[in-house]
Amino acid sequence: MKNKIFILGSLIVTCSLNAQYTTPNTGVNWTLNDIMADSPGTVTMEGGDYILHEDLMVAENDSLRLDDTLVLKIKPGVEIGVKGYFLSDAQDSQIKITAYDTANPYKGFWFYDDSEIFLINTLIEYGGGLKVVTGNFQMYDCGIGNHSVGSSTGAAISFSKGSPVVDGCQFYQNDKPALSSAANASVAAIIVGNYFEQNHQLNGNAPQINMGPSGASDTIKIINNIIIGDRDLTKVGGISASSLLGVENNILISGNTIRDNRYGITSMGQATSGIISDNIIEDNDTEGQPMLGGSGINLYDTSLVYVTGNEIRRNLWGITLQENAKINLGSDQQEDYNPGENIFSENGNNDMVFALYNNTPNEVKALHNCWIEGQQSTEEDVEGVIFHKNDDDSLGEVFYDPFKCGVGMSTSDLDSDIFRIYPNPASDYLMVSIEGTGDLKIIDINGKIVLSQKNIDSKSVIRFNLPKGVYIVEFVNSKVKQNQKLIVK
Repeated sequence: MKNKIFILGSLIVTCSLNAQYTTPNTGVNWTLNDIMADSPGTVTMEGGDYILHEDLMVAENDSLRLDDTLVLKIKPGVEIGVKGYFLSDAQDSQIKITAYDTANPYKGFWFYDDSEIFLINTLIEYGGGLKVVTGNFQMYDCGIGNHSVGSSTGAAISFSKGSPVVDGCQFYQNDKPALSSAANASVAAIIVGNYFEQNHQLNGNAPQINMGPSGASDTIKIINNIIIGDRDLTKVGGISASSLLGVENNILISGNTIRDNRYGITSMGQATSGIISDNIIEDNDTEGQPMLGGSGINLYDTSLVYVTGNEIRRNLWGITLQENAKINLGSDQQEDYNPGENIFSENGNNDMVFALYNNTPNEVKALHNCWIEGQQSTEEDVEGVIFHKNDDDSLGEVFYDPFKCGVGMSTSDLDSDIFRIYPNPASDYLMVSIEGTGDLKIIDINGKIVLSQKNIDSKSVIRFNLPKGVYIVEFVNSKVKQNQKLIVK
């Protein structure tokens, strides 16, 4: 056995109802076979499956690798803790980690502060969730299902810091939300291409994805996910990415499909800003009480959020703005350009349609949107689905003309520029509005190219780390070469 140091009678201590086996902390790479050889009472074999009988701790300098096709069954109340390195990846086949008795879950996983965690093509079910304290966490093509409250109390996976990656995974029928982070933490999670269905089976007042703030240095990215609710779970929303304690929060929520939840997307807090774009948000009305929820998008006391290209249908409300929330739903001005292009249809309650309810004193730019899908609308028609200053003089006015899907649609200035950027000013990322694809460069005032990307399109997110100042963004394709001024704040 290569690079293994076995210590007979390894640490066994009493911990709650379970003893604990701890790896020797000597810099070795362990497998389940190694642990079984060193401590036959910790891991056994039964019918070709591994059985974990007691708590397992991977020490700071050690690693545990599950790199063959296997099934690991964990006894009730048992926890796996990792302070070192943990890898679960059998390449082209799946690893399964489950409860020895699915009616009596194991406690779960605790990934400590400086651990490094890589989970790939691994099914983890019937435990007490994953408590992720480390910022070094990556998970790809995994399944997380049927978790109760255990190691993780806030969600099937709860995060504490850093930029954890969750990519291409499935989350289903967990007792609590699928993903969460604390209100006082800074977690710039990257949540991309996952499938969420019927999470938060305890039916508490929280969404399936329940994230706190990103922190000042990065952005929460919730991109291209599918979030499907259970219509019997009347309290459970789709996505929240909020800052309730003043921690800076930058959000990018884009390309998601969100259906059959209590609400679609909500974001709260004066420290929150960012982009909500190109989402399909439909039938989020499970509670049925419009004073308690049902918005496709709800912003509560946020800083400026750009909302563009979303399809918002059959919710109790289309978009609701509360307290001092600020939104840009469409603007032709270069300094805050937004192409608009949101589509609204049949969002309403009590026999009234509410595409946009501006319950704030702030004026709202909302140009180039389709307010009533499927009909040639007049200005009077559009006015009838927007609640603002014209309905209550204490509220801010919504400027919605020109609009699409009707006779109010403008065909002049909107189509004159093939290329636009937003938000502008920007801090660490921008998005583009373009026809087709092309190449992009960012050029500083001295003419130096500081960033170059090829084959971008309207769903591209351009990340950068540039000093404050004025730059030129150049876009080139086979049809056109255009420049836009960019202010980095």
